[in-house]
Amino acid sequence: MEILITNDDGWGVQGLMTLVRHMTKLGHVTIVAPDGPRSSMSNSISLTKPMTMEKVDLKDCNDFSEEEKKHIDAYISSGTPSDCVKLALNVLFHDDASRVDLLVSGINHGSNASINVVYSGTMGACFTGCEHGIKAIGFSIYTHEQPTDMSNFEPYIIELTRHLLSEPWQPLMCYNINAPLGKLNGVKWTRQCHGHWEKEIDVRQDENGKPIYWMTGNFINEEPDATDTDEWAVANGYISVQPCTADMTNYGAL
Repeated sequence: MEILITNDDGWGVQGLMTLVRHMTKLGHVTIVAPDGPRSSMSNSISLTKPMTMEKVDLKDCNDFSEEEKKHIDAYISSGTPSDCVKLALNVLFHDDASRVDLLVSGINHGSNASINVVYSGTMGACFTGCEHGIKAIGFSIYTHEQPTDMSNFEPYIIELTRHLLSEPWQPLMCYNINAPLGKLNGVKWTRQCHGHWEKEIDVRQDENGKPIYWMTGNFINEEPDATDTDEWAVANGYISVQPCTADMTNYGAL
């Protein structure tokens, strides 16, 4: 199996390296990761400036065993997560998306549940995979701390991947997987929770006294009692598995 991996937290972070180690159990891994954080970039692509992509020498990389390194090719790019996918498909795989059996993105440090899926660079990469007919799965864990203890989540990564690969995939579909920290109670199939952000702008002043604006905010769950949502699942100790689609049509309104 040929597996393409990217993320939005950048090369070398714990989540990416953990995901790569597990995916080497399934096949050959090609990593194309941003050279730094690209969070909340959604499907952003670079149209006004050129991109770089350089191969990484894994010889002195201590994140992988020597055996794992035999199954990994790694690249760092100046682009966004979606750029990384497009660079891989069009350059490394020579415009032949059929050579890639699976795209995985993450493990993202932070939530990609509810409305966050719209902003997520992690899931943006998955939607780019959908565009090219590639099965794609995004993985996230509910913490921004690094390092963090992922030991409860890790046993589920390959199990969930194998299970989802055995399921029928609809066109333009991918999966959004979110895990809580700590003890896990199992896995739930979920839908996207209805929610929004409020108090999103923190107004400050620069050294010259001019106003500057920092993005911040509080997440508001608009249906806290619904037990079939991604937010409920994670809040109650379950891994959330949510089918997503790159088809933005609201068919109920037609």
